[in-house]
Amino acid sequence: MATATCAPSVAAPCEDRRISKSKRALRGALIALLEERGFDAVTVNDLCERADLNRGTFYNHFSDKDALLADLEDEVMADIDALQGRMHDVSLADMLAYRVAGRPLPLLVELFDYLRAQGDFLHAVLGPGGDASFGPRLREAVCENLVQNILHEKYREHPTPFVEYYVAFYAAAYLGIIARWIERGCPETSEDMARIAMRLFFIKPGESIEL
Repeated sequence: MATATCAPSVAAPCEDRRISKSKRALRGALIALLEERGFDAVTVNDLCERADLNRGTFYNHFSDKDALLADLEDEVMADIDALQGRMHDVSLADMLAYRVAGRPLPLLVELFDYLRAQGDFLHAVLGPGGDASFGPRLREAVCENLVQNILHEKYREHPTPFVEYYVAFYAAAYLGIIARWIERGCPETSEDMARIAMRLFFIKPGESIEL
């Protein structure tokens, strides 16, 4: 009986597809189990059973469940790092110009597009059964950098304790916006979330709470 095999010239691509398929299955299994049980209660056996993979396949790629979670988190952070470089080009003047024009900042729209695409993973990892250390990483990579970039140059180069508290305050607030949106299942569009993020940055105490 003939069996389907990869020809030598395409062995590597076939292997890559198998690896990608296994990792996708493990990603889906981890997300489901985080939501159901929480990370501490999940075992490698649980992951393999849910992903319909044997333990040997799992250990070909990861040493333990922590390594799997770290790998998935690092992938998200690497994608966000790619956006980070462009955040340095965003200024307060840019945000004000888009705010006056009533248009969302394109980079923020792109950021929320990406967060939506990763919504199932972020919902699980930022939730009560996820990884408590991931939220601060996300806050530092996205929120703190964005707030730092729109500070006046003198505050960036010579931050006072008050400036540091200012950055921490807004960074935590922006992480709260992201977490709330993910928690609610991302019902607003990325464009609306970009507008909300900009509006909240410029809103003043006592103003009408309207978008």
